[in-house]
Amino acid sequence: MIELKDINKTFKVARRNAGFKEAVKALVKKEYAYIHALDDVSFKINTGEIVGYIGPNGAGKSCTIKVMSGILTPDSGECIIDGLTPWKARKEHVKHIGVVFGQRSQLWWDVPVIDSFELIRDIYRIDDKVYKDNLDELVTKLDLEQIIRTPARQLSLGSRMRCEIAASLLHDPSILFLDEPTIGLDAVSKIAVREFIKKINKEHKTTVILTTHDMQDIEALSERIILIGKGRILLDGTLSELKKRNSSVKTITLEYNSGEFGPVNGITMQKRIDGHAVFSVDTNLITVSEAISHLCGSADVTDISVEGATAEEMVVSLYEEFKI
Repeated sequence: MIELKDINKTFKVARRNAGFKEAVKALVKKEYAYIHALDDVSFKINTGEIVGYIGPNGAGKSCTIKVMSGILTPDSGECIIDGLTPWKARKEHVKHIGVVFGQRSQLWWDVPVIDSFELIRDIYRIDDKVYKDNLDELVTKLDLEQIIRTPARQLSLGSRMRCEIAASLLHDPSILFLDEPTIGLDAVSKIAVREFIKKINKEHKTTVILTTHDMQDIEALSERIILIGKGRILLDGTLSELKKRNSSVKTITLEYNSGEFGPVNGITMQKRIDGHAVFSVDTNLITVSEAISHLCGSADVTDISVEGATAEEMVVSLYEEFKI
């Protein structure tokens, strides 16, 4: 069980204008700005859940992860994870969590990955049998057999991220924090990482908190999402609830030979290129069948498809709704 209640965190940041004179002036008198990274952040996550923690850059996602992992101490508020306060009982807390930061590495750069794994084993004081069993399982499921004897610096990004995830799970944590785990990965690597996350959640009941800008990760892995913006929790609900909020918007894609599309209330053209056109339809103003009838009557249509709002479009609409 993870429970955050009224967590606040403010950072004091030095600022100055460009130029040598401004640099000299800053030596005498510095100007500071206060950044409210977290503003009364509260939520609960049950054991075994996969939660998508989303928001724009600078919203407070990584800051929240650092508070929950014990790296940061908040200015005020409570955070209880499996009965422990992360920053007060950090040594005990880290035994039960795994953390992967997509832009940070826990692997030693110039040594083979297996050496990094053994160093992690010693740091966490993992029992030899538990270590061997976990290593064998992770090597098999993440397909690491051919790369664990290679130095981390010589690995591709996708291979390194698989090793990073394995390193975070060697000590058998009950909670896994993933901060942009698929950033920069190709499609094959992303699918491999997603499938593995679903497996460990299903087989080991591992609680997963996932922060990402890739909504395909969210759709593939989590049913519940928490939206944060400007340090505040703006929405906490299921993906299906989010879809219901946007169920009135449909996308119609046409392939056509010729024709002109006049303006109609409820139909908005998104793009049009060489016989290909995409329209958004507000079904509160016009039904899908009426929209199709109008569009087919305006052009020689050869193909047509109708889709609901994509996850990216739904999130963008949330950003616009909450003005973040």
